[in-house]
This record gives sequence, structure tokens and C-alpha cells, in this order.
Amino acid sequence: MARYDTIVIKIGSSTLTNEKGKLDLPNLKRIVKEVADLKKKVIIVTSGSIVTGSERLGLKTKPKTIPEKQSAAAVGQAILMRQYDKAFEAFGVTVAQVLLTRDELSGGERKFNAKNCLHMLLKEGVVPVINENDAVAVEEIKVGDNDTLSALVSVMIEADLLVLLTDVDGFYLSSDEGIPYKVEQIDDINNEVEDAAGHPSTQLGIGGMKTKIQAAKICKKAGIPVIIAHGRTTGVIQKIAAGEKVGTKFI
Repeated sequence: MARYDTIVIKIGSSTLTNEKGKLDLPNLKRIVKEVADLKKKVIIVTSGSIVTGSERLGLKTKPKTIPEKQSAAAVGQAILMRQYDKAFEAFGVTVAQVLLTRDELSGGERKFNAKNCLHMLLKEGVVPVINENDAVAVEEIKVGDNDTLSALVSVMIEADLLVLLTDVDGFYLSSDEGIPYKVEQIDDINNEVEDAAGHPSTQLGIGGMKTKIQAAKICKKAGIPVIIAHGRTTGVIQKIAAGEKVGTKFI
């Protein structure tokens, strides 16, 4: 049985929003319960702030300009954190909001301080909820997507595992006959794997499978396994923590 002491869980937009494009509170609460039941050191990297903020602002279309995205993210992040706080509070767990840019992940004193902060929060039994600081991030300091952000955070804190919760149940390759099949384990991220990653598959997220493969490559260099799994499967987090075969595992 696999034993993971520190786990980073990235929750994608497709996992946190319903078919109407609104915040899926029941699924958020289910994930929170599973995290609380783990009794382990867990960091959550959450998507959904722009979608949530767009809903509150009454925007009919997805924000396109940087100011539109920043304002929607600022509004949405406050709503998201309130929901995470309320959900975890039901289990006696404290959460902390941590907003990062590439500056805090690239080295130097800012990275040192961010790392120490996260380790102290975990030591105190707090669940850090991380997102990119979209309200102030510009191209020069922007990480770009939360798959990459979660990988960089995993490396920074030397996590034992990164879990990417998304809207598919793993990574798929195609047989010689062109029939797609799910791969349980990937040892080498070769050209076949990168080609199969294709392009973003959801409108809600900004990453898609391509950025998940990039996250796996970042973690692979640091010796951190990555699991891609469906974010709406009941008990998925407990099963992964127990070492059961769920989704696709990148060694």
C-alpha cells in the first residue's frame, strides 16, 4: 500500500462547475469531506475563481481581456474561499488562502518564505488553498495554468504525490486500430504520450491534457508521482491515498 504523507490536490474548473457553468457546491463539499477524512498533510490548488466571479458579475461570456479576467478572479476568489472555509469548518479544519505568482516559485527569498509558510501551515494542521494571484499577475510573473502551478508547488514543498482531478478518468492512448484505451501507469513521457495529449478539451479550463503532461514532466524530474483522476468519482481521494489503482499514474 502506498503511503503518502504530503499530498497536493489540484481541482480543475470542470470539477468545480456544473453543466450550467456555475459553482458546483455539492461536489466541492464532497471533495472537502474526503480531504478532511484523510488526516494527512494536504494542499489544495483550486481553479474556478474566474468562472465563479463571472457568474457573480453576471457576465454572459467568458472574460477575454486581462482586466476582465483579473476582476472576475478577484470577485470569484473571495467566493471560493468562503465556500472552502465553510465546508472545512464543518470538520474542524482550518484553511488558509495562499495566492502565488511565478516570483514566489522561481527562487530567492520569496520562494524561501513561501515554502516556510506552507510547511508551517501544514504543521499546524491547516489546509492551504492555493491559486494564482490573477488580480495582479501579468505575463512576466504569470504561471499560466493551475496544472503547472500545482506541479511547481509540489516540487517546492517536496510533496509525496500530486493528484490532478479533472473531467476524465485518466490518460488515454490509441491502439493500432485507432481505439482509445486508458493507461493505468506511464513510466516514460515519450513522443507518443505528448502527441496524445492533444489540445485543451474543455471550455471551462485553460489547460487541458497538454498542461497535465507538462505538470507530470516537472514532477518527474523531482521524483514526485502524479495521478490524473476523475474529480466526480466518490471516494477517489481515499482510494488514491490507499494506493488503489485509480486513473493514470505517472511514475
